[in-house]
Amino acid sequence: MTVTDRPASYREVFAEPTFRALFVSRTVAIAAVSLQIFALSVLVYAGTGSPLLSALAFGAGFLPQFVGGLLLGSLTDRLRARPLIVAGYLLEVALAAALALLNLPVAVSLSLVAAVACFTPVFAGAASRVIAERLTGDAYVLGRSLTSMSSSAAQLLGLAGGGVAVATLGPRQALLFAAACHAIAAVIVQLALPPEQKKHEKTVQKGTLNESWTGATTMLANPTIRRLLLAQWLPSAFVAGAEALLIAYGARRGFPAGTGALLMAAPAVGMFTGNLIVGRFLRPSQRERYTGAFVVLLGAPLILLITGPPLAVVTVLLTLTGFGFAYGLGLQREFLESAPEGRTGQLFALLSTGLMALQGLGPLVLGALAEITSPSLAIATAGLLTVLITPLVRRSKT
Repeated sequence: MTVTDRPASYREVFAEPTFRALFVSRTVAIAAVSLQIFALSVLVYAGTGSPLLSALAFGAGFLPQFVGGLLLGSLTDRLRARPLIVAGYLLEVALAAALALLNLPVAVSLSLVAAVACFTPVFAGAASRVIAERLTGDAYVLGRSLTSMSSSAAQLLGLAGGGVAVATLGPRQALLFAAACHAIAAVIVQLALPPEQKKHEKTVQKGTLNESWTGATTMLANPTIRRLLLAQWLPSAFVAGAEALLIAYGARRGFPAGTGALLMAAPAVGMFTGNLIVGRFLRPSQRERYTGAFVVLLGAPLILLITGPPLAVVTVLLTLTGFGFAYGLGLQREFLESAPEGRTGQLFALLSTGLMALQGLGPLVLGALAEITSPSLAIATAGLLTVLITPLVRRSKT
């Protein structure tokens, strides 16, 4: 085993104070966002009785990120990271507080959520840029693994906590609690993230919009970057679409009431486990060698659901699907190496943009397919499409 092929340890990653600060603050913020989304959906449904508007409240923060990532992404490399990230969390504080304290029309509430979501890729890209600068080699890859694991755990905690908070406090008080969590995240970053030694502001002739658009289109025109982005965007979109159909799948199969939560939790458990095992125990070269196999593992279990297995087998298959998300660890070194000079933050913002936008579209497209066919066939289609994109994960020879 060469030195460069030695897997990093969690101790090495957490020894970096900047990573610790961003890891903790991001985990708190993701849980807060999940709680906020749930509480707002409940609040909208209670006020309107409309399932459609409640669903729109749940997804209002996804698609607008596409616009923000394309038109504002250059800010991640032009501005200092600490004030930018803190400003992002404070903006979330203001949003959650406004939703809780003001009796806003539904259209205004959703518009505010969409407006704030436009800036999300900028703040996320800045944090990712800082992590990429502070962690090197396999420590960076393991840091990305830890970030994915914490995201899964925080989303589950936020949704579960959201249910408890709404039931005990009510949706408006739950939104205030989410605002407090965002404020805590902002304080953590302000106090624990060290100031940057140099400014990342670039002297450019173009404005932010033109600079962001030019950078995004230039990166998308690069075959390697485009392949790596699609390799991370598309599987997430397909699996998100499949997960959105699990409640309908369970109902059609006649599973007991309440198993929908079990089915939706299984992929998250698998994702957490996969990132833990693959990130900690496989060498970097092994992760990259088996990336294609993990993509197949991500999609193949979804195909098998069409055969109508019993509930216990369905749960195992969905857990295996989540485990397959570990394929992303094998792409991280090449992805970071592909970043153009001075645009690392914007590349991460573009990654976040596509992930959020396509995860919003995936459920719509596969939901429409399920309407005209069946949930099991739509889920199997998502699995097949995932398997078919395996060639995208092959590392470039040049």
